[in-house]
Amino acid sequence: MTESILAQEATLRLTVFIAVLVAMALWEVAAPRRRQDIPRVIRWTNNLALVVVDTVILRLTFPILAVGLALMAKERGWGLFNALDIPLWLAVLLSILLLDLAIYLQHVLFHAVPGLWRLHRMHHADLEFDVTTGLRFHPVEIVLSMVIKLAVVAALGAPAVAVLLFEVLLNATALFNHANIRLPTGVDRVLRWVMVTPDMHRVHHSVIPAETNSNFGFNLPWWDRLLGTYRAQPKAGHEGMTIGIEQFRTPRDLWLDRMLVQPLRGEANCGALDNRSDKSL
Repeated sequence: MTESILAQEATLRLTVFIAVLVAMALWEVAAPRRRQDIPRVIRWTNNLALVVVDTVILRLTFPILAVGLALMAKERGWGLFNALDIPLWLAVLLSILLLDLAIYLQHVLFHAVPGLWRLHRMHHADLEFDVTTGLRFHPVEIVLSMVIKLAVVAALGAPAVAVLLFEVLLNATALFNHANIRLPTGVDRVLRWVMVTPDMHRVHHSVIPAETNSNFGFNLPWWDRLLGTYRAQPKAGHEGMTIGIEQFRTPRDLWLDRMLVQPLRGEANCGALDNRSDKSL
């Protein structure tokens, strides 16, 4: 069964991706959390075009991706879990937890290092917050992220099924927690103890640097709470908060060509090493 699932990796990931994307888009129409003033046609066409660019570059850059590397590591005995005699279920569970921690630490790193923040800030420069924001990453960041992920997979010797489950979960939860959807307050309060909710992650997209540099988790919420980067609510409230960063605030900045050259423009402000708190940038 595992071999069958892995053989259908691309189909499984694409099916889940499209299903969650469509479900979140419909939910946003039915029960939006915030009013959006920028037409979807501008943001969605450019954000989705960026997904195509990122996918093509990944496929051209890497002869093997995470699940394939996990299979190779198993065959060659690479990594921690391939050297330990532990049950598969435990190796899968620990691999998912440690991969999620690695993504959290990588996210903090991309805020802390000015050169990396130049790449990552494109994700934050979206002027609205909805499901397509979860797809908006610079191609160079995508490549660097894959290098880090491959290194972690090889070091852990993570089972291929764990890597596949993690990839599917991460993609699905990134779409969910970027969605402009309204959850009942009580549901959000409980749910954010086990997964990152849209209200929790939206704080991370605030224009205020102190809020931008909080709530780094994409999937599991525990790392923020354990490591002191958790912030419950934005200062201005979810309806009143301003999304984005101060440097790039025109609709023209939302176009694909401007997004691709954004790392070369302006100063590397608003990252975790920028100590100007909530002052204007």
